Amino acid sequence: MSENRSNWGPILEELERRQDVATAMGGAERVERLMTARGKLDARRRLELLFDAGEFREIGPLVGGTAAPADALVAGFGPVNGRMVVAGAEDFTVLGGSIGQGSMNKRYRVCQLALQERVPLVFMLDGAGHRLTDTGGGGRAPNDLLALADLGGQVPMVCLVMGASAGHGALTAPLSDFTIMTEASAMFTGGPPLVKSAIGEDVTKEELGGARICTETAGTAHYAAKDDAEAVATARRYLSYFPQNRLGTAPRREGADTGRRRLEGLLDLIPPDDRKPYKMRKVIEQVVDDGAYLEVQPKFGASLVCAHAFIGGQSCAILANDPWVSSGSVDSAAAQKAMDFLETAGAFHLPVVFLTDNPGVMAGTKAERSGILKWAGKMFKAERKLNVPKIHVTLRKAFGFGSTTMAHNPFDHQTFHVSFPALTMSSMPARPGGASAGLDAAEQERIEREQKDSAWRMAASLGTDDVIDPRELRNAILDGLALARERLSSAEGPEPPL
Repeated sequence: MSENRSNWGPILEELERRQDVATAMGGAERVERLMTARGKLDARRRLELLFDAGEFREIGPLVGGTAAPADALVAGFGPVNGRMVVAGAEDFTVLGGSIGQGSMNKRYRVCQLALQERVPLVFMLDGAGHRLTDTGGGGRAPNDLLALADLGGQVPMVCLVMGASAGHGALTAPLSDFTIMTEASAMFTGGPPLVKSAIGEDVTKEELGGARICTETAGTAHYAAKDDAEAVATARRYLSYFPQNRLGTAPRREGADTGRRRLEGLLDLIPPDDRKPYKMRKVIEQVVDDGAYLEVQPKFGASLVCAHAFIGGQSCAILANDPWVSSGSVDSAAAQKAMDFLETAGAFHLPVVFLTDNPGVMAGTKAERSGILKWAGKMFKAERKLNVPKIHVTLRKAFGFGSTTMAHNPFDHQTFHVSFPALTMSSMPARPGGASAGLDAAEQERIEREQKDSAWRMAASLGTDDVIDPRELRNAILDGLALARERLSSAEGPEPPL
């Protein structure tokens, strides 16, 4: 053995010892308790599920030294479905996953790498926020919230909440494009002890910010997963619909169901009478490739469906009214959801398919007090600012500002605009509108008749590009996507004409 090799021995042994401490996290007992008592995976196993098998490359494993392995944040990069991603996962087994100065530096580092290398970012939250005992202070130094804000619209960002997440750590969620929560998770600005101390309110973590509250009531999260494995699988699936960054193009993929086909089942599913409900999600299942789509915030603002899917092999964003819920009308929650969804789709060049069937924006005291005019206006502004191909289909009805929010109006930069023949369209529905205006019977009958002829009147004045057989819905969308293919091949497409 050479002298040099012999001298390396103790150095490499110390490196191996420190590496072992880092990978052991909070120790075997704490890891086992996390998995058995809480039914969760540890931070490293979560990352193993996210990245393609055996491809994770860690950064900063020795941060925190031997006292705080990896400083409670495991981070690194690797391929997800063959495309590079950077990620960080809070480690609850080390100091409750709290954020110290070392892990703060690491959080900023992964954000910096995502922006610099133009790759998606994934954060997994399971921690207590800032470490109260870490009082050293960072001085004049950047933090991850600044970097996360800078990343908005630059690369896709996914946040998985997989335990209790409070304070600084929880702020990762609203700064991300897509937030997934497990049934065992909760998210809040301050946890139950802080709430009790500050305002005297007794509340459980589930009541304060459990997955149901966040996904159904508050709208602060986009998807509820049963467990860690489903949450990670959903994150991988979500990323498959997006380019790596804003300079990329919407993904395409080949498959058995990427060609043209008539949708015979739509005639059984959709009643021509626009006062009768049907389930828009069943329509979407028939339209998209293989019947597969990923819905965003399915139980928040449920009268609107926001979904990602492949249609003809092309990744698309779908925004659709659901007549099964409040006749498909747009309320404040639905408008907020749609605004965020459209802004994300626009940032990453996803073509948007609008499936319209609504009686307008929601009316009434509850709607007005929830700010419906403001949120519907913001939804429309997000729709109007889209610089991506827009394909619009009016299925049965489109009234007032509700139709405007769904890209129905002419001169709204649609690539293709079609309607079904059983179309009713006007500033407001004839029955309540006529009663409000005090119309006599003859005038009321005339207005109702004209509204029922909306499809033919629109077609005669080129208010729509064509009136189609409902069974041709998928094929019409494919035609619109084909027309937009040149624009879809360039992330920096032409500005829409005014």
